[in-house]
Amino acid sequence: MNTLRSELKASFAFVERNFNLARRYASWEIIFISWNVVHALTIGLIGVFMAGDDPQKVQESVLFLIVGAVLWNFLRLLFFEVADAVAWERWEGTIEYTFMAPVYRLTHLAGQCLYAIVYGFLRSGIVLVSAVMFFDLSLDGGNLTTAAVVLAASSLSFLGLGLIAAVFPLLSPEKGARATDILGTLFLLISGVYYDVSVLPDWLRPLSTVSPGTYALRSIRGALLHGATIEQVSEDLWILLGTGAIMIPLGLWIFHIAEVYAKKTGRLKRSG
Repeated sequence: MNTLRSELKASFAFVERNFNLARRYASWEIIFISWNVVHALTIGLIGVFMAGDDPQKVQESVLFLIVGAVLWNFLRLLFFEVADAVAWERWEGTIEYTFMAPVYRLTHLAGQCLYAIVYGFLRSGIVLVSAVMFFDLSLDGGNLTTAAVVLAASSLSFLGLGLIAAVFPLLSPEKGARATDILGTLFLLISGVYYDVSVLPDWLRPLSTVSPGTYALRSIRGALLHGATIEQVSEDLWILLGTGAIMIPLGLWIFHIAEVYAKKTGRLKRSG
């Protein structure tokens, strides 16, 4: 029991460290959040342009795109946060000290993932509120409870993917972050972030079924646009939970293998 308590305290210490880093570079965080807001508004204006003069069609079109932009910002943050933490520590030259710290790697990564979830909810909430106010959107017919539950379930899968993506900057300080971007862009393509996956070419459409983003987007759009209940999206919800239950242990295992390899080959040095 004491061991569990100490490991939980250690995990929260990593959460606290990351929030302290965010506060230290608060001006950059404001810039990044502002960019997220501007990006979402730009995507929403495309919906206004395409919908024409019908107010109801404008509402549905803009909300469809805004949900995609906000959710992708959230999932992208989860996906990249662990990888960015590795890249940041390599740049600072502290990654060897972190890996030598007397804490389990699970404790370390759990703290990183918990920070990503909390920070992701805060950042996505700011973007969503900004978009609702800018476009005067109405969420009266939406089911916010269902949307929040699906969002939480989808975070598990993308955290697992984030652990796998963190291998790239761990092994290659020069090009690893670029590889993470490429993998993230692939999920952007096949998940239907700004369109329904039915418009994908026949040869590409099957890949959308392996992306947790596809099920998260479909369910959250159903919740916010049509008021879908948890029961109505339960099939997607179970898929997201099952995928998360697979991806997180898989991500931890792959990260462990990459860490052992990096230590044996001396790849943790800042010089690469």
